[in-house]
Amino acid sequence: MSLASMTGFARAEGNLETGGGAWRWSWELKSVNGKNLELRLRLPNGHDWLEGDARKLVQSHIKRGSVYGLLTLTRESGATELRVNEEALAQVVAALKLIGGKTDAAAPRLDGILGMRGVLESAESEETPEEKKARGAAILKTLDQAMKGLVKARQEEGAKIEAMIVDQVGQVEKLSAEADKCASARPEAIRIRMKEQIEEIMGMGKGLSEERLHQELAILATKSDVREEIDRLGAHVSAARDLLTTTGPVGRKFDFLAQEFNREANTVCSKSGDIELTQIGLEMKSVIDQLREQIQNLE
Repeated sequence: MSLASMTGFARAEGNLETGGGAWRWSWELKSVNGKNLELRLRLPNGHDWLEGDARKLVQSHIKRGSVYGLLTLTRESGATELRVNEEALAQVVAALKLIGGKTDAAAPRLDGILGMRGVLESAESEETPEEKKARGAAILKTLDQAMKGLVKARQEEGAKIEAMIVDQVGQVEKLSAEADKCASARPEAIRIRMKEQIEEIMGMGKGLSEERLHQELAILATKSDVREEIDRLGAHVSAARDLLTTTGPVGRKFDFLAQEFNREANTVCSKSGDIELTQIGLEMKSVIDQLREQIQNLE
């Protein structure tokens, strides 16, 4: 399974012709990083009734990221019908009666009356509830197509991120192995260093109680040995590789794991007894910082 990024873009178009007219529309979707799923939709005036279903559809495809959706809609043409303007017709008839009583002119024919300005009006036929419902379903179907395109784009970007994460996790594993082989991390070197430090403490510890002396020695032992941190780094490497094969969003889990990587690397540096181990620890921190940057993009 490939990881999914939270960034991507997609566009899809649709059209429908009903008794209410010929319609064309397009959806444009863009997603960027976000802590949760945040959806902002821009719909044409009078189409707020689509928003609820559109949100549910988007939520069925993705779980994290800030998603911006724009619906552009045009009505190319509509069926027209002629309507008699009752008010205008009444005024014309009243005027004809008035004129007819004052002149011998022949009464106007019906086609003449209908030809008078304002008596007949043409208007686009209104959309029926059934046609509106069908158009809404078609628009949502196009949104579904656009969402599939957005998911694909996010997966393609995620595949690139995954390749970098695999490489960076491998680098952490390699550096952990180098730290484990470092002379200052070997048990014999630790014992020698502890012996020297114990002798130093004993020389200054005439005023220390036996309990305090034991505490100082315990702290010294803890600070001298980095093998525990190296073991935990190995466990984190295994956990990271397991996440790479997990189905579903893993961004939050990877973010927590990266924090654990960083914590162990910091401790290795703080416990380091020589320049070689310090350099390894600093290089490891640099790789982990790069790893954290990539993980911020994951769904």
